[in-house]
Amino acid sequence: MDTLFLMNSLWVMVSAVLVILMIGGFILLETGSTRMKNAGHIAGKTILTFGISSIVFWAVGYGLIFGKGNPIIGFSDFLYSGYDIKGLSLSGSVFFLFQLAFAGISLTIAFGGFAERAKLSAYLVFAVLFSVIVYPPIAHWIWGGGWLAEHGKQDFAGSTVVHLTGAMAALAATILLKPRIGKFNKDGSANNLSGHNQVFTALSVLLLWVGWFGFNAGSTLSVDKGFFGFVAINTNLAAAAGTVAAMIISWIVLGKADVPMMLNGALAGLVAITASCAFVDTWAAVLIGFISGILVFYSIRFFESRGIDDPIAALSVHGTAGVWGTLSTGFFATKELATVGKPGLFYGGGFHQLGVQALGVFTCAAFAFIVSFILLALMKKFMNGLRVTEEEEIIGLDMSEHGSYGYPELLTTEQKVKAQ
Repeated sequence: MDTLFLMNSLWVMVSAVLVILMIGGFILLETGSTRMKNAGHIAGKTILTFGISSIVFWAVGYGLIFGKGNPIIGFSDFLYSGYDIKGLSLSGSVFFLFQLAFAGISLTIAFGGFAERAKLSAYLVFAVLFSVIVYPPIAHWIWGGGWLAEHGKQDFAGSTVVHLTGAMAALAATILLKPRIGKFNKDGSANNLSGHNQVFTALSVLLLWVGWFGFNAGSTLSVDKGFFGFVAINTNLAAAAGTVAAMIISWIVLGKADVPMMLNGALAGLVAITASCAFVDTWAAVLIGFISGILVFYSIRFFESRGIDDPIAALSVHGTAGVWGTLSTGFFATKELATVGKPGLFYGGGFHQLGVQALGVFTCAAFAFIVSFILLALMKKFMNGLRVTEEEEIIGLDMSEHGSYGYPELLTTEQKVKAQ
């Protein structure tokens, strides 16, 4: 066994661990962005649903994505048993774990649209359905040798596959679940249901930012020539630019530098660069991140103006920024770095690659939204609804779904007696 094989395996294993630790970032992000009475529920269901997605990915997800099949879906390699993969310069088991982590992140993004109002049973059932029916086809089309791969679709680490897919499922959920109690007034104006802990949210962004080096740089799947370092630089620059841009635009428009918006700008920059981090120069990474920071500010306001309640801004951070990030390679992919597809518009490639990127965005977004909407609508019909009762929502999902608070000090002595 050669040294390069071992080094590749070690690097991707470390990257897989970084990506899985991003689940912790999402726990803090969703918990900090929502209210205290739902904190324990959010933390617990995130761990549980990652467990479900891991088992489903092992059983069928990996095979549907990377198994031998046709341009639409794979049909082999189910119940993965740890064998090595021909033509891969690292351990097959490590590659499997790395891809499992990506599937779990996409599901976590989708559940942002469920926050503070969905039944635990809805999370459990949709975790299985999303992991079998929604995520694998899109991942196969782009990463598993499917029809979009044949067209040269560029999505290095998943602006479309992971982020846009999760966001479209979240959009379907927010529409069917309807807004949280008290979010909108009768005249359509929105109330600010502030998250309970901005420190948690800031810590979540730091965890996710660091985890993204595994997400993007790890997707090189190799240490050869140290190219992962270049990908990491682009990742960091885009996140930094998104942070600054969101702070600036919020300061200009609102008159104050909005902290949650600044944090969303960082995440938007990370999401946007995920598709293009290996295909563009560093100056383009800064521009891509900066534009995403502005886009996320106006996208959040747009969705809210349409009566859509998105507690953790999943639609804007992962959806809008995912679309922009995917399209960006059609503008900025260089001749030297375009190892997949063709150079972008600004590098002599014409509109070809931009057209391929747009095709990928449209088809993947439409598939993820329509299929998720149908699945959730069927669940709503046959599971006696997706949403907890009004009384349970007011009490909080910690108590109504689990019988205890994530912050026990919220309970008065009288409530503690009743809960026993």
